[in-house]
Amino acid sequence: MQSGAALTGGETAEMPGFYPENEYDLAGFSVGLVDKSKIIDGTAVRAGDVMIALPSSGVHSNGFSLVRRALDLESADLTSPRNELGGASLGTTLLKPTKIYVKPILALIESVPVKGISHITGGGFFENIPRSLPDGLGVRIEKSAVRVPPIFGLIESAGNIPERDMWNTFNMGVGMTVTVAPGDADTALAVLRENGEDATVIGTVLPSEEKVVLL
Repeated sequence: MQSGAALTGGETAEMPGFYPENEYDLAGFSVGLVDKSKIIDGTAVRAGDVMIALPSSGVHSNGFSLVRRALDLESADLTSPRNELGGASLGTTLLKPTKIYVKPILALIESVPVKGISHITGGGFFENIPRSLPDGLGVRIEKSAVRVPPIFGLIESAGNIPERDMWNTFNMGVGMTVTVAPGDADTALAVLRENGEDATVIGTVLPSEEKVVLL
């Protein structure tokens, strides 16, 4: 997957119980630079603004310790087609590459004022979205507007995982959220769709001490 970013560094990771003896993982990262005046830090978010979801490609890179336990991957059939996954195998579904949103987001911020951005990684909705909201504001998210891929329902039922824990661990089909003024929502959706993202409005910002409310 191409993002136009240069690889400038990396790290090794240790995850006991995951890698066989004498094997390791090499992960790369890139560093971005932005003018201070152009930083999107959520301070411009106001009540009435709308939150737009960019869809994920699946589980992405977070929550796999819980995935492995819930689905018992050590003994699970990873190669056979499964009806509940639209005919895809469990292995193929779980190994879908994590989406990179650089290009659509750059196109978006050149088209409308983007007030807040949240990358939905480990910690799901409840830990990531609050970072893009100022004090005294929260977001009301309509669960019915979130397109949850079937893999998450399979994980939830197989592991008997409480719903809140699912939304507090996984991206649930939303890889990134952006917050814009209501008058800019249609333009934002059009720009994102022109850049390959089937984006949708999933929530509204409102005065609240509770940062994320799922309805």
